[in-house]
Amino acid sequence: MTGTTTLPAAAAESPRSETPSAVIDRVSLVLDAFDGPGRLTLAQIVRRTGLPRSSAHRMLERLVQLRWLRRNGRDYELGMRLVELGSLAVHQDRLHKAAIPRLHELHAATGLVVHLAVLDGTDVVYMEKVGDRMAAAIPTRVGGRRPAHCTAVGKAMLAFADDAADTLEADLLPRLTKYSISTHAQLRNELLKVRSHGTAFDREESLPGLGCVAAPIGDPGEAVAAVSVCGPMSRMMFDQRLVAPVRMAAMGIWRAVEDGPVRVAPTLQQMRPLRVGPAATAGPRPQHVAPRKLA
Repeated sequence: MTGTTTLPAAAAESPRSETPSAVIDRVSLVLDAFDGPGRLTLAQIVRRTGLPRSSAHRMLERLVQLRWLRRNGRDYELGMRLVELGSLAVHQDRLHKAAIPRLHELHAATGLVVHLAVLDGTDVVYMEKVGDRMAAAIPTRVGGRRPAHCTAVGKAMLAFADDAADTLEADLLPRLTKYSISTHAQLRNELLKVRSHGTAFDREESLPGLGCVAAPIGDPGEAVAAVSVCGPMSRMMFDQRLVAPVRMAAMGIWRAVEDGPVRVAPTLQQMRPLRVGPAATAGPRPQHVAPRKLA
């Protein structure tokens, strides 16, 4: 699930060891300095990038003219052109297009907040978030990051990544709560369970008081993305009552991705609204249908 991973203040303000000379690399360096909340001054950008002050200032002013950045007094922030391009990138994505209707179906069936995420290195990046009033209580956002080993969507994807253990190099993994996985041994055991059951859980490992159930999206034994339902622990059920609809949604998304725009009708049975809570009773389990491979 999301927020944005922040660097320690000292690391965030220290100049890079090498200052790139190519213009495109410098532009990328400047824009990457805004990877976090809030506005930045020229002095902060110089410290974060290591660029000469005059060069940084000229580049910032040109980016303002191009609407990639906005200037408010002496402060700079990301501009509307980046918002426009970012939105286009998401909505042109084939996976995102295939997922949208099924994410809304999953939200309607469970009443919980639904996330679509992809793996980027050791983090998950959220591509979509669907929910009602409960969504505001979960501090995730489209484009936000979270350490993969602390989230259900992250574990759902790491379990099917051949180099999962190698990508997490630290001896001790960073913890977001007291329930977070903190050692490689714990992570290996957890990923074995995910591979065995095809579902991943987050019990207050990313955010206190919140839980998630996730399933990988992709061919059997692979994961290109993951889908999850999240909510307060009092409303979460870590059994077939949530596992079944989440796995159905994951399979439906992948089937739509493979079939593309010619797909006319789903072959999975439609999900029925699900009462979520301690008093809820399990209904009939949806039929498990393996994703269909195209010739």
